[in-house]
Amino acid sequence: MRKRRIALTAGLIALMMLAMPGAGGAEEDDTDIGEIVENVLLDDDGTEIPEENPEESGAVTETGGAREDFIDRIVALGEKLYQDADGKRKRAHYASDIYVCKNFTVYLFRQNRDDFRMAEYPETPLVIPNNLPAAKCKPYAYGFLWEDIPAEKGNPFEAAAQFIYNPDLSREENMALAMDFMRQARRGDFFQMSADYEYGVGAHSAIMLGYDPETDEIHWMDSNMRGGKKDGIRYGLVQFDEVKSVEWWADAFCHRKRGATLYRLREDIIYAPGGE
Repeated sequence: MRKRRIALTAGLIALMMLAMPGAGGAEEDDTDIGEIVENVLLDDDGTEIPEENPEESGAVTETGGAREDFIDRIVALGEKLYQDADGKRKRAHYASDIYVCKNFTVYLFRQNRDDFRMAEYPETPLVIPNNLPAAKCKPYAYGFLWEDIPAEKGNPFEAAAQFIYNPDLSREENMALAMDFMRQARRGDFFQMSADYEYGVGAHSAIMLGYDPETDEIHWMDSNMRGGKKDGIRYGLVQFDEVKSVEWWADAFCHRKRGATLYRLREDIIYAPGGE
């Protein structure tokens, strides 16, 4: 049986629907039907042939598999550093200390990035942006924005979601928006916030391990959210699979001039040559 693929535009589908009994009378919308195209595989008799599901066939796309592998490696290294710390605080005082909050997430990224690229820019090594300098954050507080590095320069992240406190809304309205923002967290998201909460005031970085809709809680890993000083030197606690409610997180950054951003790896992550 020969197979042939045809493209059915939404306009053709719409005409077919109008010819069916009871198909008329629906409200019009502003969709440009000429731009919606569905590729359908048909046999010689015009019967649609269901396409093979890659998951069912055991096939894994290079892009999807590489991206998940990248995230898995980042998470695995974070867990290893957590286990190695064995509950003891690690030095998080100097600019070179990997246990400073942003240094920790950057370290996890950089230790794994060389094996990966973006499909759109396969020859460009991956980079992770620095926090946007305080002077460029005004009128907002420092800590929840990254420098705007384009993808062609190696930045594989996109801002998947963002919350910025809106002074024109009530505290309750802002909290509702902040909580909805946190519910968009996905495993592997790099998280930035400018906070005023029980652990201090200022910028903090973390990597999300997922959102649990049944409990309305966030799982994450980080370093130096919780810490203390000894002999004038700051030491931070490494955390893995910590859990707090969405409301707890929202309350941390739901303050005037503060906010938070979820930075997510692009979907077109692939293996670098020899990286698999």
